[in-house]
Amino acid sequence: MCAIAGSIGGSEARSAALERMLDAMRHRGPDDSGRFFDETARVALGHNRLAILDPTAAGRQPMTSDVNGDVLSFNGEIYNHRELRGELEGRGWRFRSRCDTEVLLHAFGEWGLGALDRVDGMFALALWRPREQALYLARDPQGIKPVYWRVQNETACFASEIGGLVAGAESAPCLDRRALGQFLEFGYTFEDERTCLEDVRKLPPGHYLRLTAQAPDARPTRYWRPDLTPRPEAEADLAVEELYETLRLVVRQHLVADTALGMLLSGGIDSSLLAALAARETRLRTLTMGFAQSSLDERPLARRVAQALNCEHEELTISPGDVERAVSESAKHFDDLFADWGLVSTRLAYAKARERGLKVVIVGEGADELFGGYDIFRRTDPALPRGLWLWRLYRAYSGRRHGSQFAVFKQALERGLMEAGGDRFAAIRLFETRHQLPNNYVQKVDKASMSVSVEARTPYLDRRVAALAYRMPRSMLLSQETDKLALRRVAERFRLLPLDVVRRPKRGGAIGAAWMDEAPGFRAFARERLLDGRWTRELGLAPAMRAYFVEGRAGYPFPHAISIFRNLAWRLLILEMWAETRGLTPHAA
Repeated sequence: MCAIAGSIGGSEARSAALERMLDAMRHRGPDDSGRFFDETARVALGHNRLAILDPTAAGRQPMTSDVNGDVLSFNGEIYNHRELRGELEGRGWRFRSRCDTEVLLHAFGEWGLGALDRVDGMFALALWRPREQALYLARDPQGIKPVYWRVQNETACFASEIGGLVAGAESAPCLDRRALGQFLEFGYTFEDERTCLEDVRKLPPGHYLRLTAQAPDARPTRYWRPDLTPRPEAEADLAVEELYETLRLVVRQHLVADTALGMLLSGGIDSSLLAALAARETRLRTLTMGFAQSSLDERPLARRVAQALNCEHEELTISPGDVERAVSESAKHFDDLFADWGLVSTRLAYAKARERGLKVVIVGEGADELFGGYDIFRRTDPALPRGLWLWRLYRAYSGRRHGSQFAVFKQALERGLMEAGGDRFAAIRLFETRHQLPNNYVQKVDKASMSVSVEARTPYLDRRVAALAYRMPRSMLLSQETDKLALRRVAERFRLLPLDVVRRPKRGGAIGAAWMDEAPGFRAFARERLLDGRWTRELGLAPAMRAYFVEGRAGYPFPHAISIFRNLAWRLLILEMWAETRGLTPHAA
């Protein structure tokens, strides 16, 4: 796990810019650092390392192949690296380290870009192939690890974080107003390549990019597309058995690390199921976040699971005051604009984990999006005309501050509908996993964990698990009474968890937004920042915030576009603090 950065093109390999990029991302990899330059080819690669597998110098990056001269800078983990190593050794490849980086480097040497179809893991990588004089960027199928890029003055630069990319830029980019509109409505920028800054692009999940010094700008190529063919109803039991066996293997592989490992446990089915599988392999350390002054505290539920599984368990309490003190520091790590309050609170939890010696933490992210864990998955009424269905879906996603982004949203959903053969449930799942998950929730996991030098692993987002989920139709995942049926059936059939845990309904909510109403201190903090906020005034939202904070109104009545004030207040608070850390004023942007 680490940060990658580099460039290709321009008049020279940009060593000074590379140093600034790596310095800006030191938190992602404090254990080691490396560089590669090819002045003739005008290529620069850099790497900050968080050593997890084979922490010796043998695992240092960028790593060069003695066989073909390929150079790899890689951020992530390859979970099937042991199996791939055995196959590559059988084909004559020799290894000097125990790390997965060397396995990935030799896999490209053996299979070329076909290696992307063989590796199971999370990754963002840069591969320089001198024989082709081409630089490849690639991102894992579910977008667990990010990579951003920008072309400026005939030079393509890339980095694991926008902050790193901007640090190496010759001029600062401006705020993208269309992205800002999506942030205010959805809480994140959902378009495939767009980011909150103009000219800064993100590589979409499951894509690669081929760049050369002569052509530093290119279009991404998709290398992975899920099979959406629904399984027959008669295979429901078989699907549960296959999911159990796959999760067992994936969790076992996710437990491999040459450093201390733990798990964030919430008490819900997602993390509890992973904990149950992990506890069958090892004595598991678990951590649970508790939220003071909130009705959403899950500590008692997680405690019940930890006791049932005989885990080494610890509880952490996070208060509105903790968040107030941490939000300014956390704003620096929001990177791309997204409003998931959990960056702040989860970052505090990862920091506590690191203080306790944990460099690797397993989390349950992705289960809701893949296995139908949200109410939005029930909005598939086939009797509704398609246009009306899309509009109502848009209203649900946009938090009732809707209107300006419908055309872009409609286009994304219609692409999903076409790919899913008109299946509305499958189209919603594609939107969740291709847009909301990588651009909001998984981004939160990456930024929060890496900001305090912790690697977060997400077994549900493993390609093998996702492949099974994509083929499960609505009937295998939802009933009138509950959601995520396949996960609950795995836990029940194989006696992994107590029945009250298996059948417990989903809980959760936007703690940060709830604190706007429930915690007087936090509300006063937000009120002070927003009533005098530059962006709040610029966007014409000061009257709404005054109505909320001063007059005590919860929102405007429908059909007014703003009907939930506290959600908007949280997004505006994030915007104000994010812009402040970057010196972005409304006029400058």
